[in-house]
Amino acid sequence: MTILRIDASIQGPRSASSELADLAEAEAVAARPGVAVVRRHLGADPLPADAWAHAIQGSYLPEEQRTDAQRDALALAGTLAQELRDADAAILALPFYNYGVSQHVKTWIDLALAGGFHGERLLDGRPVAVLTTRGGAYGPGTPREGWDHNTDYLRRIVADVWGADLTLVEREFTLVGVNPALDDFAEVAHVMRKTAHEAAVDAGRALAGAVTPQLR
Repeated sequence: MTILRIDASIQGPRSASSELADLAEAEAVAARPGVAVVRRHLGADPLPADAWAHAIQGSYLPEEQRTDAQRDALALAGTLAQELRDADAAILALPFYNYGVSQHVKTWIDLALAGGFHGERLLDGRPVAVLTTRGGAYGPGTPREGWDHNTDYLRRIVADVWGADLTLVEREFTLVGVNPALDDFAEVAHVMRKTAHEAAVDAGRALAGAVTPQLR
């Protein structure tokens, strides 16, 4: 069994999304001893920002007409798509930045799409846990309701485009305790953190239980 784990935080050891992914991974590994975890950290080791453009441009050219940059980008796109194909399950820690999906995640998604076949469901039917976190609160009735342009996008890509059996774990108010303007929300933030941690553990357990290793 192989689990693909993708992290995208720029917060290093202080990452709330990686904290959730650690919990999910630990539970999955405990349930499936010997599982292989393939890791890629998009925040610590970003993909080249221009790779997608090179890959798309190169895909319209015969091999002999491609530049070295286009060949490298197409090879990278193929690698990213293959990582998704090869995964029996995935844990994706993808935080919300600046009201949307981060540049690191968007580059990864664009390249993986470029590396697949047209319409290919790269995670077809396989269990995937997406762990996403937000510094503030964006739910119904909040001042910034409707400003979250990250979560629905991730659903569209991971579940609808890639075909995964998606479990979504969300945590808000991660900046409580960091931003003094949010101090009044300490109690609700504590509850949100506890609830998200429990959901991440449940997601890891469910992920391990739902996996049927692919025939290679």
